[in-house]
Amino acid sequence: MITCTNCETAQFLQITQSRVYFEDGEMINEISETYECTLCGATGQYVYDEDSDEESITGDVEHTTERPKYA
Repeated sequence: MITCTNCETAQFLQITQSRVYFEDGEMINEISETYECTLCGATGQYVYDEDSDEESITGDVEHTTERPKYA
C-alpha cells in the first residue's frame, strides 16, 4: 500500500499521473505513478521496474505492507 508519510494514511492520496510502459506490447515493463495528498499537499512518485524487479519511491510517500496508522 502506498501511504503519505506526513499523514500516515492512504486515505487522501490521489494519483495525479500514471504511466504503464510495455516494451514488447504484451508484458508490463515499468509502472510509474505520481501521487498527491489532498489533505496536506505532499507529493511523491512510485516506480516499479519489471526488468530489474526493483521499486523506487521518492517524495512524501512510502510503500508499506502494514496497516496504516490512520485508516
